[in-house]
Amino acid sequence: MNAYIFPGQGAQSPGMAQDLYEAQRELFDQANDLLGFDLVNIMFHGSMEDLTQTKVTQPAIFLHSVAKALSLGSTFQPGMVAGHSLGEFSALVAAGALSFEDGMRLVSQRALGMQAACESEPSTMAAILGLDDAVVEQICAESPGLVVPANYNTPGQLVISGATVAVEAACEAAKAAGAKRVLLLPVGGAFHSPLMAPAGKQLAAALDAVTFQAPRCPIYQNVVAAPVTDPEEIRTNLKAQLTGSVRWTQTIQAMVQNGATTFYEVGPGRALQGMVKKIAPDAEALSA
Repeated sequence: MNAYIFPGQGAQSPGMAQDLYEAQRELFDQANDLLGFDLVNIMFHGSMEDLTQTKVTQPAIFLHSVAKALSLGSTFQPGMVAGHSLGEFSALVAAGALSFEDGMRLVSQRALGMQAACESEPSTMAAILGLDDAVVEQICAESPGLVVPANYNTPGQLVISGATVAVEAACEAAKAAGAKRVLLLPVGGAFHSPLMAPAGKQLAAALDAVTFQAPRCPIYQNVVAAPVTDPEEIRTNLKAQLTGSVRWTQTIQAMVQNGATTFYEVGPGRALQGMVKKIAPDAEALSA
């Protein structure tokens, strides 16, 4: 069975999506109109620094991913879909659960809310490599201050998130516990942690204002790592996503268990393909 997966923040690069513009010109123009600034010009001609502004990054990756899915035409036949963090919104639009217009508005509100939350308190994220998830979870639980598991990317790679001092303390504890590598990430704040609660409230209100349809196939959502088709359940899980963990390892495992044999990454970059190969070595992972 074919599974389609959609990337999140970090997949951006200068010149992104130029190859899709001619075929999807109306979609690109619509994105600029919805946002009120020239996103497309920044995607095509901006620097990496321009693209890493959260208010730009998230709409840019969302636009690229949706345009790519549309460009696949009748070959886009998903048995199931999933998206990594931001990518969940791209997956929902591609699967017909959400309109492009509503998806772009939600992504923009999400990005602005996250940016504001990042600026309210010193916070960060770090990748812990080479420890069992349970060990990292225990380190977070025992660390002073707020630090939580944020992204279960692959077995042996868990990203933690929280207040800067608490994350740094957890990193030292991880080194002492035998982590192969500990890497502070160049991010603006503590994504997928309780520190995103102010952005979560803003996004929840926006989510309540849009209509969700049943998707054309199950979507495996980040916070439950399980197939969902009910529109209200989709909405509820999206509300929980900003402050909850991205259970990507568990998501891919569940998709394989339910019949996924080939994963197609839809959007910029190839990061998700690498993750799939580490989580499910027997599955095939390709760019769409």
